[in-house]
Amino acid sequence: MIQEVIDLYKKVIVQIATPHSIGTGFYLKEFGLIVTNEHVVRDNREVVIDGKVMEKQLSKVIFVDEHHDLAFLEAPFNEGIPKVALGSTADINEGATVVAIGHPLGLKFSATQGIVSNTKHLQGDVTYIQHDAALNPGNSGGPLIDTDGNIIGVNTFIMKDGNSIGFCLPIEKLSQTINEFQKSDGKIGIRCESCLNLVFENTIDNGYCPHCGKKAKLPSEAMIYEPVGISRTIESLLVDMGYQTELSRRGPNSWQVQKGSAYINISYHEKTGLIVGDAHLCTLPKENIKPLYEYMLRQNNHVEGLTFSVKGNDIILSLLIYDRYFNNDTGMKLFQHLFQKADDYDNILVEEYGALWKQKKE
Repeated sequence: MIQEVIDLYKKVIVQIATPHSIGTGFYLKEFGLIVTNEHVVRDNREVVIDGKVMEKQLSKVIFVDEHHDLAFLEAPFNEGIPKVALGSTADINEGATVVAIGHPLGLKFSATQGIVSNTKHLQGDVTYIQHDAALNPGNSGGPLIDTDGNIIGVNTFIMKDGNSIGFCLPIEKLSQTINEFQKSDGKIGIRCESCLNLVFENTIDNGYCPHCGKKAKLPSEAMIYEPVGISRTIESLLVDMGYQTELSRRGPNSWQVQKGSAYINISYHEKTGLIVGDAHLCTLPKENIKPLYEYMLRQNNHVEGLTFSVKGNDIILSLLIYDRYFNNDTGMKLFQHLFQKADDYDNILVEEYGALWKQKKE
């Protein structure tokens, strides 16, 4: 039963990326919304969404609620995404089995099982469900479900230095917020931090809450992200190479692009000054691996500036360069070299050495 539920949610879970963070969301077909945490999409007008049955695309942030750490995204219509049920916490007691689903640490999909430790953990004036299903950065905004597959809450935060201590906003708060939001007929809105009333683009009073006078900033008013320094150079190069940077961003100083069959992750580590390009190619075959290893070792001696490695069963082609040597000219040459070789090697390793095509959608 649990496995059937997990398979269902693989089609519902959405990976969210911004220039500032990564997180998880889930598609509620009944309401035409993607739900996530406010802190995942904070200070963004739109974010990148990607799912198993959903193409990577930009999605508009249409509602934020910092008080409950909730946000709603504009959901593209997709007939292939199944409907999931919203449950209830009325029958959830300490010791109940729950499953947390999301995209931890930028991974494509993860489901962890745990038990409820406390059904009434009070944080400020908001009550949360405490559980021990493992959560990591990137899980934020994902659903917590019961063993019948019903959503009972939104995973929101973890206890720092805690041992698998996670907290989830009960489903009743989400349902209440959706009901309030739907009264706007699709207008962009925000929950006022002061009086907790919902304010929409057609009711806001010159940037202030019409109920209490508190400053209210709609998500549509967020500043457009502009990279600086090395990040700006990297994005400029990607644009020159024909990529849409808004869709390439995967969190702070991190990007992913596709060249042919190869997916290439680029990251900039400011503390060390190192720019890393990792092209994730195919995967190791189960048989006759030795000739493939020998080929990669020979190529490491011949291919300039690039290195083959194996992580798990993934074959990776990597580029390393320090930022002090990185500019438009050197960057373009190195990126073009990595991208083209990644695409070429992917085919050679599969067609000539029996490697396996990597499944891109997990």
